Amino acid sequence: MVVWLGFAALILFLLALDLGVFHRKAHIVSPREGLVWSIVWATLSFGFAVFIFHAYDQQWFGLGTVPDPVDRSPDNPLGTLNDGWSAVVKYLTGYVVEQSLSIDNMFVIAMLFRFFAVPAAFQHRVLFWGILGALTLRGAMIAVGATLVSQFAWILYLFGIFLIITAAKMLFTDVEDSDPRNNIVVRLTRRLFPVTKRFYGQRFVVRRGGRLLLTPLALALVMVETTDVIFAVDSIPAIFAITADPFLVFASNAFAILGLRSLYFVLAGALLTFRYLKVSLALVLGMVGTKMLLHDWLKELVGEYFNLYVLAAILLILGTGTLASLLLPVPAERPAAEEL
Repeated sequence: MVVWLGFAALILFLLALDLGVFHRKAHIVSPREGLVWSIVWATLSFGFAVFIFHAYDQQWFGLGTVPDPVDRSPDNPLGTLNDGWSAVVKYLTGYVVEQSLSIDNMFVIAMLFRFFAVPAAFQHRVLFWGILGALTLRGAMIAVGATLVSQFAWILYLFGIFLIITAAKMLFTDVEDSDPRNNIVVRLTRRLFPVTKRFYGQRFVVRRGGRLLLTPLALALVMVETTDVIFAVDSIPAIFAITADPFLVFASNAFAILGLRSLYFVLAGALLTFRYLKVSLALVLGMVGTKMLLHDWLKELVGEYFNLYVLAAILLILGTGTLASLLLPVPAERPAAEEL
């Protein structure tokens, strides 16, 4: 319990420092500023791996004393204990998986910001509160998921099948075809609360004529939260293919989500350039789902460094997709010939 309270305090402190000090005034976050903050968040994420190593190696606060159900085998029906190195590898693998899957979420967020015409200066505020809600939601989902995995071994096979189906859908689904106006959450929100036609700075709620009204910025926030729920249904099962240790799962999720805002401002203007990245993400999901289904056989085949090879394979797939997108850009459309 102590380590959970300490970690929660750390995350809240970082968020308060971010919004209350560095982003207290609304302003347009440039790609350069986003890159600097992405490096800061990545440094904090990798720095936390040092704590993970020592905490699990020395079993601080009881970490590393409960078998990891993901590593169940005939010899270890309850799973194996995570030592320092295995915990770090699982934490970093989970971090990379969650961060990479969040990129697909960025496509949807960019579309939502365009649809609601959210001014660039207010986008950071929407992402901040959206991510705060995402941390709370995922914490609850992780608690439920960890309980299910520890009590029912077969749930991992169900997760694996679900991820493979999701990977197939990702290859053939175009988020640009969706219209937020038809979203049931937006329609329900508009029915329950009056919404202003224009923005009132970075405020989500305003009082007019004695009534409280939502602003379009609040609608954008509602949709960002909704899309995170949808993507969490994919990403949470994916990390349970890596580890079912609740602390490792939540820590990797939390740092991946914290870095999402800054990464969005780095990639927002170039998301459409990475046309093969979606294929890479689908392959990662498919591979993770396959790992869930064939975990025992693959671990016996590959050997002791199985999780390290999984991390390397994920990085290779993502790197290949990124490189292919840069080397094979989207061809420019030729302008139609003018009629004489």
